[in-house]
Amino acid sequence: MFWVLFLLVAWAAAAMSCIRLCLATAAAAPPAAAAPEPARHALNLYETAFLAGGPHRVADLALVSMHLRRRLLLAHTGWATVVDPEGRDEVERTVIRAIGPGGQSRIAPIRAAAAATDAVRGLADRLVAAGLAVPHGTRSGVASAARAVRASAVLVVLLAGAAVLLPGPGPDGSGPVVAWFGLPLVLTLGCLAIARVENQPYSPWASPSGQQWLDSLPAPVSGADRDLLAAVAVQGARAVEDPALRAALTGRRTGWSAHPGHYL
Repeated sequence: MFWVLFLLVAWAAAAMSCIRLCLATAAAAPPAAAAPEPARHALNLYETAFLAGGPHRVADLALVSMHLRRRLLLAHTGWATVVDPEGRDEVERTVIRAIGPGGQSRIAPIRAAAAATDAVRGLADRLVAAGLAVPHGTRSGVASAARAVRASAVLVVLLAGAAVLLPGPGPDGSGPVVAWFGLPLVLTLGCLAIARVENQPYSPWASPSGQQWLDSLPAPVSGADRDLLAAVAVQGARAVEDPALRAALTGRRTGWSAHPGHYL
């Protein structure tokens, strides 16, 4: 009956991690009455990009915008080259600084560096203050709780295997032992499934008010470039129809030369 101790450990891990995830999810969803009136805050494209995809989406939007205006050249090989070193706004200036004095760099480190700058953090703080974005601590708390539930599910499987291998139950008793461990496994997997279904349609960066804004955004009608930028802000690189530009943003090459001089 030593396997019962393993079962108690499995139940304790599953219950505590699921309760933690439920509490973190509840804390991430403030009451509707506490949310500000969304119509009082007009979103620009950078703010829309942050709510839809976070700091890296803001960096991607700046890269595409600068490329379309020929201030930056993005190569399908994953390189960016500065054409005009004067950025129009602080986000563009952070992109130029991330490229460095050489005027040329890989796109992936540019994106990472630009996403971590004060300009993007300030944008995030403004959205949080407006009630449109989820605070960093709340967002990281939910992600950490979800990882704990996944770890508990793995632990349950390992403990079930160890319990079956223990001497005592015999061949006829291994089935009931596994069945008992199936209950905490169902609890953890069910908790993860419910959390995924509830959050799947929504951005992890937007609060309920911010998500309401994203859902109600009209289709842009002010020109092809503006349409593309709005689509990148909301949908990311998958909204780019040009395969070369999409390859530059995603890093997925399709047989082209990797030399940085081969530009779009």
